[in-house]
Amino acid sequence: MEGILFFNDHLIFIVVTIVLTIAWFLFNTLFNFNATSNSKTANFYHSNLLEIVWTSVPALVLLTLAGPSFSLLYSMDEISDPELSLKILGHQWFWSYEISDFESCKKTAQSLKYTCYMLTNEELVSGNLKGFFRYLETNKRVVLPNNTHIRLLVSAVDVLHSWTIPSFGLKVDACPGRLNQLNLFIKRFGSFFGQCSEICGVNHGFMPIMVLVLPTVQYHYLVMFNLENS
Repeated sequence: MEGILFFNDHLIFIVVTIVLTIAWFLFNTLFNFNATSNSKTANFYHSNLLEIVWTSVPALVLLTLAGPSFSLLYSMDEISDPELSLKILGHQWFWSYEISDFESCKKTAQSLKYTCYMLTNEELVSGNLKGFFRYLETNKRVVLPNNTHIRLLVSAVDVLHSWTIPSFGLKVDACPGRLNQLNLFIKRFGSFFGQCSEICGVNHGFMPIMVLVLPTVQYHYLVMFNLENS
């Protein structure tokens, strides 16, 4: 996501520069080359130098954008050796998760499974959950460690869904009968929100994703606690 933001800033600078340059050319042409301010007519039909310039300059601009763009696409698809795998299943209209290959899960030969539903307005009011975000909070949170290579395995049970968290720069389709894989490395801890970005039915807008990122040591003890009480 840091690379995407940097590329976005780089792209905006280039776009603004192009817009200002073209605007200056248009203003200069309209102001200086009209019948009222310039009575001398130029009778040329083409210019080899001008055609070389307006062909080569856009090509160079596209080349400067292609480098970071291709490197970002490659890095987003690259899968490193993960320390943790999170299995994600999309349902109508909620998400279910499973963690089975974490160190604590291997020791106890157990898997951690849970389902996340959106908290309704009634639950937010009755639970006195002040400060919680409406339509973004879930009854259970996806807890992940920071500074850890995580593999996301995403699929769906019924229809097309899309597991999307803008803060991570992640958007992966959940397709029935297909397993999509994505790499995730979170540098800081905190709360991150997302939603299903695929039109998957009448409650499409009510499939929130809430990820809570903890330090690695704290996450390890939390997983052990959940396995002992499951």
